[in-house]
Amino acid sequence: MKLTFWGAAQVVTGSMHQLTVGDNNYLLDCGEYQGRRQEAADRNKNFPFPCKDVSAVLLSHAHIDHSGNLPLLVKNGFRGPIYTSAATADLCRPMLADSASLQERNAAFLNKRNTRRKSLNVPGIPVNEPVEPLYTTKDAEATFPLFHPVAMHTPTSVGPGIVYQSFEAGHILGSTCMLLELESNGEKVRLGFTGDLGRPGLPIIRDPEPLPPVDYLIMESTYGNRVHEPIQSVSAKLADIVNRTYKRGGKMIVPAFAVGRTQQLVLLLHELIDAKAIPSFPIFVDSPLAVNVTDVFRKHPELYDEEAAAFLANHGDPLGFQLLTYVRDVNQSKALNDLRGPFMIVSASGMCEGGRVLHHLKNNIGDSRNTILLTGYQAEYTLGKKIEEHWDEVPIFGEPMPLRAEVQKLDALSGHADREELLTWMQPIAAGLKKVFLVHGEPEQQTALAAAIRERYHIEVIAPERGQNFDL
Repeated sequence: MKLTFWGAAQVVTGSMHQLTVGDNNYLLDCGEYQGRRQEAADRNKNFPFPCKDVSAVLLSHAHIDHSGNLPLLVKNGFRGPIYTSAATADLCRPMLADSASLQERNAAFLNKRNTRRKSLNVPGIPVNEPVEPLYTTKDAEATFPLFHPVAMHTPTSVGPGIVYQSFEAGHILGSTCMLLELESNGEKVRLGFTGDLGRPGLPIIRDPEPLPPVDYLIMESTYGNRVHEPIQSVSAKLADIVNRTYKRGGKMIVPAFAVGRTQQLVLLLHELIDAKAIPSFPIFVDSPLAVNVTDVFRKHPELYDEEAAAFLANHGDPLGFQLLTYVRDVNQSKALNDLRGPFMIVSASGMCEGGRVLHHLKNNIGDSRNTILLTGYQAEYTLGKKIEEHWDEVPIFGEPMPLRAEVQKLDALSGHADREELLTWMQPIAAGLKKVFLVHGEPEQQTALAAAIRERYHIEVIAPERGQNFDL
């Protein structure tokens, strides 16, 4: 039995871990890497193993950095099942279709620009080779029949010598941690994988569950050296940001992940308006993906936490109210540029690496009356990270744009557990652990978390490099 780390190894995105049991290979996640454009393209395009040799994929949740390379895996020959929760399978349909469409549109845009540059023949302006999308809508559609939904807490044999069981991770709707019971040549090993571990008390999502005892644990470390603000502070901080921007007559541009963060913000805003803690003002969710994802949230109320379930019972739909408009049509999206504030636009992507939010940032980032509200982790080299760091100018569609808008963050709404929450979550299984592998984190975060685990639990901790493998 062997474990090889190919993605989210000393970086945050691109989760992909290869598990070999006997003669069979399995993938834990198959995510898209996000970072420097050329490096991301090269890493995402080139799998380090034959895709047709993968027996099955065990998918923790639907976020693109965990699921986004599945269509390319299929395009390159994978035909096995993809085991995951029912909600994750439902979320992956609109998300992977949207990702494929975005790949196609970006390739078309770059090729059109390249053709224009070539026709100008201006010295010093580079002319690049034609760009192909990583995968197409057709590839995404070929992926959907491979999803094999499995109910949580249900042990399922997924191949010779491997039994899969999932538990609530508390990160997004349908997100799971995994227990993998492995057997090869008479040896038995229990392997745990957190996927992305959430926080107790997040809106809508149920709290993370502990895993049963395991020998080895693959654990995320996104906020391994941080302690978040209390979740209870989110509403007050959000109200303060809204009220301050409203008084300036400004617009609020909120880059937010279409899955989880958008729905949580909508619920919080709904509660604040009902409580008259913020003025009644227009809110637009401008993301066809977020609209489709919200429909999936409505389909799975059985996964709501007690607060959201109570809101549903007493107030009706927590994800819809009179002041809220879900925007699908591109012309309606463009029309938002002509509206005067104050109002809020919530739009994907959360790290500002694509989608309609780029157009809204371009049109509003230079006005000091406006606010850019970041609601999640910003990976290195992304536009969101540059905004978070308050660069004087940030590149949008390849053009430098002055950053004059106020920039605020809602760290407490993060879907990732912080250092103390990670340590507390692993406490019930710490005594039996032989080794912990830290993934999904920058080196600074991993070093701090590894030191804290060693100090508290006296366990061997490793932050694997890309391509590094270990016998279990």
